Amino acid sequence: MATASRIPADHKLTARMLTVVFLLGLLYAVFVAVLLQVGVSPALVIILAGGLLFVQYWYSDRIALFGMHGRVVSREEAPELHAIVERLCALADMPKPQVAIADTDVPNAFATGRSTKRAVVCATSGIMRRLDADELEGVLAHELSHVAHRDVAVMTIASFVGVLAGFITRFTLYSGMFGGWGGYGDDERDNSAAMILVVMFVSMIVYALSFLLIRALSRYRELSADRSGALLTGRPSELASALQKITGEMARIPTRDLRKAEPFNAFFFTPALAQGFSISSLFSTHPSLEVRLNQLAKISAELGQPV
Repeated sequence: MATASRIPADHKLTARMLTVVFLLGLLYAVFVAVLLQVGVSPALVIILAGGLLFVQYWYSDRIALFGMHGRVVSREEAPELHAIVERLCALADMPKPQVAIADTDVPNAFATGRSTKRAVVCATSGIMRRLDADELEGVLAHELSHVAHRDVAVMTIASFVGVLAGFITRFTLYSGMFGGWGGYGDDERDNSAAMILVVMFVSMIVYALSFLLIRALSRYRELSADRSGALLTGRPSELASALQKITGEMARIPTRDLRKAEPFNAFFFTPALAQGFSISSLFSTHPSLEVRLNQLAKISAELGQPV
């Protein structure tokens, strides 16, 4: 068990994070260059977008808990949950995060916070009712892996370009709607309209590319957390069992509740997907169940355990 007594560094995850951040930085540089070329000063929008991302980064733990109606619980209120987290933190040699419970029947869990010292691990009441202690331990080990790899901070920073592009698209559209489309003559009006259309088109392209890059990183991030969590507990089969059980139970959750939870899919252990069209079903934040189970089966084989 010595190899499973720490959350291992994932060099492939680090490499992918650096690659995505580099590509997003390059995309950002090209984006700003195009804006400057067409005569737009993006300073105000960059400040607004940067301010939004700063708030999201600095207060991610509070925002996520507020959005999911979660609350931090004491050891007296949730002794079993605290005991699991304490045991895992001792194995991982990491500070114990705050422990929270979200009162919702959607079976899930998430971790958030900009650092290991500001982290919160939250389990829903729905997942605590449905999983046994070993399965829940596997899920929480997965979430603690996100904390150890500082995934929340990296994903928040990586999302800056997409947020910026979205801001500029809306800013340009509204400026056109409220007087920015025209000048005093036809030529000025045509030039203004053309500039706004170029900015909107480039902004939408940048947003789409950044969205796809971040989704690809998010899917690998989940596989990495599955692997790290399985190695930490030494029982990948329990994590696989939890995945199958939660995925099956999602179909029993009312669509209304799933739609409320969908905006938090990037944080969740497994996505809450409502039936019908959803952008999450097209550009998922998580790998498919089959891919995740196959990886866990390989880890079981590596550890010499029955698959």
